[in-house]
Amino acid sequence: MRFEFATSTHIIFGNGTLSEVAPAARSFGHSALLVVGKSAARAEKLLQQLRAEGMTASLFHVGGEPDIETVIAGVEQARNQGCELVIGLGGGSALDAGKAIAALLTNPGEIYDYIEGVGKAQPLVNLPAPYIAIPTTSGTGSEVTRNAVLTATEQKVKVSLRSASMLPRLALVDPTLTYGLPPDVTATSGMDALTQLIEPFVSRAANPLTDGFCREGLRRAARSLRLAYDTDDPGAREDMALASLLGGMALANARLGAVHAFAGPLGGMFPAPHGALCARLLPGVMDINLKALRERAPESAALARFTELAQTLTADPLARAEDGIRWLRDLCAAFNIPALATYGVAAGDFAATMARGKKANSMKGNPIELTDDELANMLKDAL
Repeated sequence: MRFEFATSTHIIFGNGTLSEVAPAARSFGHSALLVVGKSAARAEKLLQQLRAEGMTASLFHVGGEPDIETVIAGVEQARNQGCELVIGLGGGSALDAGKAIAALLTNPGEIYDYIEGVGKAQPLVNLPAPYIAIPTTSGTGSEVTRNAVLTATEQKVKVSLRSASMLPRLALVDPTLTYGLPPDVTATSGMDALTQLIEPFVSRAANPLTDGFCREGLRRAARSLRLAYDTDDPGAREDMALASLLGGMALANARLGAVHAFAGPLGGMFPAPHGALCARLLPGVMDINLKALRERAPESAALARFTELAQTLTADPLARAEDGIRWLRDLCAAFNIPALATYGVAAGDFAATMARGKKANSMKGNPIELTDDELANMLKDAL
């Protein structure tokens, strides 16, 4: 057995820990670029804390899932303002944008020199600027991953800027920052977190270290996701914040699977939230993977994991693998997760989605190699 594990240099988790950001930021420099989502209101408390530490901060807004042009604009603003560090505060979009800006702030050339898919994918020359990641949703786990997912608008694809050196210097997870989220955001981000625990758990690259993260995260998400959707119950919000963190560490070290392999291309082609795509795809992908394993790899260790997963999700020690898939379908129904067709996806888009999905990094972790018919049926199930 051989495996590697890497995560953010320093992780702080707990209610009220936002107050610890400013002193930590001050150790990295005097001037910060603060990357936030659509609402600047969430950043006001942090801005006050930074100023109290004698720091200056320049706000940079990310209006939606980040594209290459957004990152270029962020780098330009950071350089013009003489920023020495970057802080990301928000959902996965703000965190990924901040991560990419920090990487490019210290590196020569242009973004296309380093980006995968539509660029040269060259390694970063210099270490990124210090980066602090503070999630305000419980979903992506971006605070502990080594890549930033960006949209290449012209090509209508999602691509990654990726480097082990892009892991944040500090990941600070304060569950109270997720209080008051709209139910649909809690649902889609929570389903993303759940997917990022399930796929690494059944992945071909799973290892004993990530298994522990997945088991703990799955247990918490199974008991708390519905409750967090309905309320701001502190225990449920804490469970989901931790589940998201654990899923981020798991996916960064044990890969994902067909859900994310499809969600990436679809997100580039259609105006659909990443979490909603993952949620819609997840039950069908699990169902078809299970059948493929039983037919072509009955000796696979992943089969036992499908059963264990079902028992964790349903809290029933006698549950079968199919019961877990049924639980996921029921959860998607309860959350009113839209069908792919809602975003304009049609059967005519399957060929392009499959072609891109088969090349995706995430597909390398899927528990079994899938046929074209199986891939098409996964998309059909979600349509």
